[in-house]
Amino acid sequence: MDTHPLLIILGPTASGKTKLAVNMADVLGGEIISADSRQVYRDMDIGTGKDLLEYHLNGHDIPYHLINIREAGGTYNVNAFKEDFYEVLGQLKIKQKLPILCGGTGMYIHSLLQNHQYTAIPVNETLRAELPLHDIQALRDHLAVYPLSMTAQADLSSAKRLIRAIEIADYLQHHSFTEAVFPELDPLIIGLAGSVESRRERILKRLEERFEEGLIDEVAGLIRSGVDPEVLRFYGLEYKFVTDYLQNRLNFEDLKEQLYIAIRQFAKRQMTFFRKMEKDGVKITWLDTDLGACSLKAAALESYHEKFGH
Repeated sequence: MDTHPLLIILGPTASGKTKLAVNMADVLGGEIISADSRQVYRDMDIGTGKDLLEYHLNGHDIPYHLINIREAGGTYNVNAFKEDFYEVLGQLKIKQKLPILCGGTGMYIHSLLQNHQYTAIPVNETLRAELPLHDIQALRDHLAVYPLSMTAQADLSSAKRLIRAIEIADYLQHHSFTEAVFPELDPLIIGLAGSVESRRERILKRLEERFEEGLIDEVAGLIRSGVDPEVLRFYGLEYKFVTDYLQNRLNFEDLKEQLYIAIRQFAKRQMTFFRKMEKDGVKITWLDTDLGACSLKAAALESYHEKFGH
């Protein structure tokens, strides 16, 4: 089977992924595929950090994919992302363009690298309602009832993952499942990370910029257009906290403080997930975000040429 070269640029929020991806696409003749669970939605621009102006470089536009493909208020999941990713991958192969996957949604990226087959298995709300949602040991005992062939790949580390593992095992017990065949990827993974202090400064600076750009007006506009406030809360971070502010659950100072803390915590969870990917055997070449745009591009290009030799 032919392998598909794939450049992946990942990192926590506010690490400069888009800027590096655009610079790499400009030099290598690539196109960018977004790996961001919220940038798929239209009219959610400021809060998701689409930074679409960054895709214009040196007098031309760098093509991007999987941004603005769904209406705000809808849902998107790992399986939908995989289907969309492989469709775009096929298009880029025909055009002989390098695919550059860029984003911070680790679960999406990991699902491609580990070829997670069970993402297509649907959520079973009825089953979930019957489970002890917060009792990890009880969930482990429940999972142990199923045949080992259906639970061998289960992650037992958290209640959320145990619930999903039970859901998958229950589905497999009652349905046949045919594994999909996807193209084989040959990835180079560049990770952007710096010191915790630097990351916090970047997050605070970008958050202040988003308020200045009209973050609150964006969320208010989504509510006026008919998007359910509870759905906005589900999208998390900027949309959750600004919705609370608009509904007088927070004053402006509390909004800024609590959102800043929540984004910091989110970035920490992103890094934890990337480290887990490494423990699962995924090789990530880490670059320091404090190097500056030119040095980052040079280091990333060096890794690319070492990997692919051209």
